[in-house]
Amino acid sequence: MRMPGRSHLVNAMTRAAVCCLAICCVALATASPAAAEVPGESPAERGYRLLSTKAYLAPDFDQEVFDQLWMTWEEPLRSQAEAAGAEERRLMAFSRYGLTEAPGRPGQVALQYVDDGRSGWVISCLACHAGKVAGQVIPGLPNSHFALETLTEEVRETKLRLEKPLVRMDLASLGMPLGGSNGTTNAVMFGVLLMSYRDADLNVHRDRPQPAMTHHDHDAPPLWNVKRKKNLYIDGFAPRGHRPLMQFLLEPRNGPERFREWEDEFRDVEAWIESLEAPRYLWPVDTGLAAAGEAAFNRVCADCHGTYGPNGHYPERLVPIDEVGTDRVRLDALTLAGRSHYGESWFTHYGEHPVIADPGGYVAPPLDGVWASAPYFHNGSVPTLWHVLYPEVRPTVWLRTEDGYDRERGGLEVSEHERIPPGQLSLKARRRFFDTRRRGKSAAGHDFPDLLRPEDKRAVLEYLKTL
Repeated sequence: MRMPGRSHLVNAMTRAAVCCLAICCVALATASPAAAEVPGESPAERGYRLLSTKAYLAPDFDQEVFDQLWMTWEEPLRSQAEAAGAEERRLMAFSRYGLTEAPGRPGQVALQYVDDGRSGWVISCLACHAGKVAGQVIPGLPNSHFALETLTEEVRETKLRLEKPLVRMDLASLGMPLGGSNGTTNAVMFGVLLMSYRDADLNVHRDRPQPAMTHHDHDAPPLWNVKRKKNLYIDGFAPRGHRPLMQFLLEPRNGPERFREWEDEFRDVEAWIESLEAPRYLWPVDTGLAAAGEAAFNRVCADCHGTYGPNGHYPERLVPIDEVGTDRVRLDALTLAGRSHYGESWFTHYGEHPVIADPGGYVAPPLDGVWASAPYFHNGSVPTLWHVLYPEVRPTVWLRTEDGYDRERGGLEVSEHERIPPGQLSLKARRRFFDTRRRGKSAAGHDFPDLLRPEDKRAVLEYLKTL
């Protein structure tokens, strides 16, 4: 089989290949039953149906490739899969790549993908925005298990063995990192790259130079908090609306007419997002301790994160980077020119909804459902709420279990390490660990809990379970 040259791979990456990751849906829509109207369906219901059943892009792989991925696995996992039945192998693959069963289609394509009707698996927005906590699947929850880089590598290896053609994702990952730690992706840079080839009307200009790229991993936010905000993203630079949800449709083959055609569909997608409510804590809460925690929280934390309950108020405060002190790579990765270019485009109604071109810091997020949305910070570097409250003991390296929940500390069940253990030499194995020493992955900063007494911290942790 003839392999493409290196220059061809890079060209494919920069011009077409990185069109379908992370925050939103992407690329070429195919004919789908999802497009049909359902009598009595609300806009929110229609938005979720479109996200979960309509193929907005070409498939990344087919069912045959997925069924044979186990042949690329390391030992002893490969031998275990070989000895297992087809359904057990399928569940092993779901566990390895951070995939979950889709409600209403057991035994079929995962929730994070769409069936294109021809055995193709098409990635969707839910790849990053449908995760699980304590084994419970929740659409709108960040998918802190998603192993996109590993999945893509093993898909490519399987296709080459089967002599199947490589597609944009297979080629893109050869020239651009997709995610250095399972559960995080390089989503921000996909947006930067794709937007750099568009003018304000979203016409494609393939002759433009590739922009400077600051690759880094980002943790997806919980979607149920979007309705509390006026602006999107951790730096709050982009105004909220249905059009910004469409920016990853920027695959070069999609001209401006595609965005106009799909705009009403993304109004429905936005309606679904705004209909989401934070999940309730799954276990008993000490109400007396939580009440004391609310008082301490309102004294120390509410100025940035807001208040909660019937009269709650969220200030959407932008905290200067030198004040919050968390990892600044994400802030610096977007340039003034890049933000301004986006702010003059169709996505912002040509500037009618202005951007913040130089935010200078990060927005303190609302904390509804915070008990469920671990790991914490914009880069996903802190595994539990207890570690947020005790900055001095945040782990350098940590490894989570698949379905465990730490009820004592509030967050992921993890083992803590000073370094990645010996023997974890492959990149696939190392991605299972979160290493805060790597660029863009620091767990430092947000030292504000030091203003709380130890007894207050215990009470605040209990109160956060109630949000």
